[in-house]
Amino acid sequence: MGVRRRALRRSRGERFTPDFDPDFGDRALTEARHDIVIGRWQGVRDLLAATGDDWGRRTHRVRLLSHAAAGSSTVETWRAAEPHSADAAVLRAATEVVRVFDAAIAAGRGAAVDRSRIDTAVDACRDAADAAPADPMPWVSLLSVARLYEGGVPRRELRYWFDELRRRDPYNTEGHVQVLRYLSARWHGTHGSMYDFARDAAGVAPPGSALPVLVQVARVEEYRYIADGALGRGPVRGFDQHWKHELAVTELRRTRDRWIGGRDPARPIAPEEVGDLNFLAHAACYAGQVELARELMGLLGTRAAWVPWAYTGDPEEQFTRFREGLGVG
Repeated sequence: MGVRRRALRRSRGERFTPDFDPDFGDRALTEARHDIVIGRWQGVRDLLAATGDDWGRRTHRVRLLSHAAAGSSTVETWRAAEPHSADAAVLRAATEVVRVFDAAIAAGRGAAVDRSRIDTAVDACRDAADAAPADPMPWVSLLSVARLYEGGVPRRELRYWFDELRRRDPYNTEGHVQVLRYLSARWHGTHGSMYDFARDAAGVAPPGSALPVLVQVARVEEYRYIADGALGRGPVRGFDQHWKHELAVTELRRTRDRWIGGRDPARPIAPEEVGDLNFLAHAACYAGQVELARELMGLLGTRAAWVPWAYTGDPEEQFTRFREGLGVG
């Protein structure tokens, strides 16, 4: 959009509105998710077949398809119609994981989830891993559901699942995020173990990989944990520096240089990168790093993600305020 068009828009009183499309502009995914809702599975089958072994995009698509499928029997209908379909097995496993998390949310914070339900989801993931031996997604699903076990899973088992993920897709961001959350203080670890994992993973990521953003994801997880614990007791002392202290800013810039600086600048931000880029832009905005925040918000355009903005206030208000304050056109 040129300067004249921006001026015309402002003169007409139009206000920027972020786009919280969960598919981040992946129109083929949007159509397939709609098909699931109305009970059609053929479009989903075709989408996953076309995605092939682009593991980053496939992980993004299966994760969102599973959320659409959790409230219907569409994936079971597909499995019955094509019992030997590896893609159907992978999607069903991811859907079972979403259903168990939905049950956990319905039960309320702190309530134990029926172990047999978790075991059922794990069995579906193992079946999917057998059906699609090259696919990392069943292992992402296993790493996700692991944290619902009371007390977690044995360290050896978690390590095995993680090693199997990395054998198939060593820099799979979603799988690493699931381990990070497992190791967080909100679940089965500590802030220290979470940050150690994030920094170790970021340190071995190749240039152009989004994996260094794990450090910013960890910072959001820490913020969420402390803010949740402070509810009703006033602000947390010293928490205003959470995003701005020297280490936070150093790691923010390191992530930008290794990820954004290492990728082909001519390549558009793909839908599967948008969620991670929101974490990085959020960190830059709250750290007060104006030039960096302006660059990242410019890369995002209108594409906003509910998380992490929802953890620090109203997502639309924040995204709009920061973007306009930075003068992003």
